[in-house]
Amino acid sequence: MYNHGVMFQLETTQTVPLTQWEDGSIRITGSRVPLSSVIYHFELGSTPEQIAYKFQGLHAADIYAVIAYYLNHRDAIDKYLHEQEAEAEARLRQLESDPNYQREKREFRERLMARWAARQQEKALQSQT
Repeated sequence: MYNHGVMFQLETTQTVPLTQWEDGSIRITGSRVPLSSVIYHFELGSTPEQIAYKFQGLHAADIYAVIAYYLNHRDAIDKYLHEQEAEAEARLRQLESDPNYQREKREFRERLMARWAARQQEKALQSQT
């Protein structure tokens, strides 16, 4: 039954809680959580409430809005996600090919292994006493 006495103004537009950062990444407004992380978990079958639990500080209503935006703009968002992935892979290949990075990575690993060996030796000495 329709109630003629009640006045309600239907809002037909909503703001999507997405912000594009200077680096080109799209993140959930008010957080550092990238759009790709929310979509990844959604595609795995997570509910907005489960996603909010995984990313403390996000609100379920915002996640619903982001997912609705994704579903309504799937082609554009999928294209954006593929471009972001391609850029990340290119940056990784560039970094991995840098001789200075390779040297620093090797030296870092050597330091870690030396610390690990020293701790193992300490544990062995403590167990003997």
